[in-house]
Amino acid sequence: MAPGKKSKRAVENINSRLQLVMKSGKVELGYKSTLKTLRQGKSKLVLISSNTPPLRKSEIEYYAMLANNNKSGSKTQVHHYAGTNSELGTACGKYFRVGVASVTDPGDSDICNSLAA
Repeated sequence: MAPGKKSKRAVENINSRLQLVMKSGKVELGYKSTLKTLRQGKSKLVLISSNTPPLRKSEIEYYAMLANNNKSGSKTQVHHYAGTNSELGTACGKYFRVGVASVTDPGDSDICNSLAA
């Protein structure tokens, strides 16, 4: 199988799981809301688009690392989404760009388990 097909299939898999989370779970969209959920320790998964500025990426990763150190239980995962912020917004079912998304409740989806593997 060509490497392009595998990555395309993986992105489609993440997109379908993300759509299920948007319907059945709880997601915070945006940088400020994501930082709030990370500080409160509610975030289970953070999705960062590929064209998010490096300083912002590192700050979100730092907050996620601090959240992992403070809570004993579920770890906060950080996933670097392969697409741009426009594509992440479309995958979330929104008509605007989304640079960062935080999944607080996965609902019926197994997105947290699938991205861990």
